[in-house]
Amino acid sequence: MSREISRRDFMKALSAGTGAFVLGPAGLIPIPETLLKPNETVSAQLGAFPREETLITRILTGRVGTPDNFNHWVGWKWQDRGMQNLADEPLWTVDFATGEIINGSASGDPTYNEDFTTLTVPLREGVTWSDGEPFTAADVVYTVESLMQHEGFNAHTFFVDNVESVTALDDFTVEFVLKQPNSRFHTTFLDRWGCTRIFPKHIFEQQEDPTLFTFNPYVGCGPYKLHSFDPQGAWTAWEKREDWDKSPTGILYGEPQPRYIVFQFFSDEGAQILAQLTHQLDVVELSADGLKALLAQAETSRAYQPTFPFVINNDPAITGIVYNTARPPFDNVDVRWALTLAIDIVEYTSIAVDSSGTLSPVHIPHLGPYPELYIGPMQEWLAEFTIDVGDGETFAPYDPSAAHRVAEYARSRGFVFSDDDAFITKTFGYGWYKYAPDIAEKLLVKNGFSKSGDGNWLLPDGSPWRISYMTGTVLSNHDARNAVAAVQQWRKFGIDASVFNTENGADLGSVGDFDVETVWPGREPWGAGPDLYRVLDDWNSAYIKPLGERAQSSYHSRWSSPEMDDIIQRLRETDPFDTDQVVAIGIEGLKEAVRQMPGTPTYGYIGFIGWDETYWTNWPGSENPYCVPYTHWPNFKYMTPFLRPAGES
Repeated sequence: MSREISRRDFMKALSAGTGAFVLGPAGLIPIPETLLKPNETVSAQLGAFPREETLITRILTGRVGTPDNFNHWVGWKWQDRGMQNLADEPLWTVDFATGEIINGSASGDPTYNEDFTTLTVPLREGVTWSDGEPFTAADVVYTVESLMQHEGFNAHTFFVDNVESVTALDDFTVEFVLKQPNSRFHTTFLDRWGCTRIFPKHIFEQQEDPTLFTFNPYVGCGPYKLHSFDPQGAWTAWEKREDWDKSPTGILYGEPQPRYIVFQFFSDEGAQILAQLTHQLDVVELSADGLKALLAQAETSRAYQPTFPFVINNDPAITGIVYNTARPPFDNVDVRWALTLAIDIVEYTSIAVDSSGTLSPVHIPHLGPYPELYIGPMQEWLAEFTIDVGDGETFAPYDPSAAHRVAEYARSRGFVFSDDDAFITKTFGYGWYKYAPDIAEKLLVKNGFSKSGDGNWLLPDGSPWRISYMTGTVLSNHDARNAVAAVQQWRKFGIDASVFNTENGADLGSVGDFDVETVWPGREPWGAGPDLYRVLDDWNSAYIKPLGERAQSSYHSRWSSPEMDDIIQRLRETDPFDTDQVVAIGIEGLKEAVRQMPGTPTYGYIGFIGWDETYWTNWPGSENPYCVPYTHWPNFKYMTPFLRPAGES
């Protein structure tokens, strides 16, 4: 009879003796005992923050490239350095752990007219900016009008396309008149990871060109204000506002507990592990191997789940591969399918996440309502779906046994877990696509590709086929994990593929200067309710720009189709609370994405999180998931009132 493996089992298996270790290139490296004593303050470069009053976490997106620029309405900025997760309060926020929508700077839901061309938004009274100025409808009106006026703002095209007028009916009510029906217009202000944020009118109206404004210091309506930052981008520190009760977080949930919160960059996961073992990092996010190394050595650290697979698995994001469909040969759907079928998903997930990811064959993750409403009902269609291989031959690419094959491999690696079908489906998914290099070869030959004498692939013009897979520099993040796994699979298939690590990926991706990347193959759904509008609208042709110009969509495939445009339009004109109709249209959108495969979905985003309970307790683990468990998410501010100093009941 199978059993769940505990942290103690891992400790016995991975460690011998009483020393501590970090993960190094050659395996576990011992740490001298002298380094294991907790210090009373954060390192000197951060200043003397009292450790027992300070929570320290990592910057997920890496070292900040423009540390003195907080204007995240223009280009890419490192919002998870504390802007979105501590200092900002959007109108609404999705909490995917509870499935609820949190009313932040808004006091309730928007109200639409019958044909979805007008809506009113009620704002929360009693909220002030961190500099003491009141938050009112004038801030919302000014933000939207400014975004429409200046082309340099990220959301310029969206608001120009949608908004006829925006008016403050009174200090706490805003009315929008739209140019065409759009029942999802309000969701541009709904935070999940990214939304239209409101800027303070009294500050921005003083700027001659607000697109050039650095907005330093940052001023928001959240419970924390900017304290200081490293000019080299290694850390950003925030301090609890004295008037925290004037923030929506304080009004809704009470006083945040940490006085200071520091977001710090770590060069690799070994540095993270060492910092947590010495109690100088409260929250780590690691690879599968890194988390095992941490749990094997740290008596005060815990994971989200106490047993396999240990990970946070309720994040509504699908990881995978994004093709630049505006750049040949990735503009060819046969090429995109060939690259998909050249992947052995069992090997792929073992490389990327030690077999602990949950597969999804469609462009949404296998969690929450999505398996029941979408992925399960699509199984029959996926099994019958075929692609044209050429010369009258078709091929059915779907493999419903893929999840069981991954589970078998995980068990062969020594993981112990239930063999119950329900557990397998929940943990590993339904299925994925077949490993079919012979079919991938036929698809390429059909389109003029050939092989050299040494078995490597040549482009139709006879030149070597080289793929540069662009990803970030934090090698434990899922973008890098997918990149490494995909490149290994494609090199095995005969393509000269390589990983290109860069801190400038967001800018290069937005202007289309890449071959392949991982900033997810489909935009994340909201994570609350069945609506897939957020996923599908990112493939709207209205957002596509020529190569060299900054795209208006969040993700960078530059793909659209007339069929998808029609699906998006119908979804815009559908009541978001009409579940049956929303799901029916959503399934149509997922089918179109599978047919065209602008990006290859692999596994749902999982978090290898380790929480140190030396200074802070009551983390939102699987036994008490009261909040989104990530510190880099916008919801982190809503976690802070529930954390408890160690030793406090």
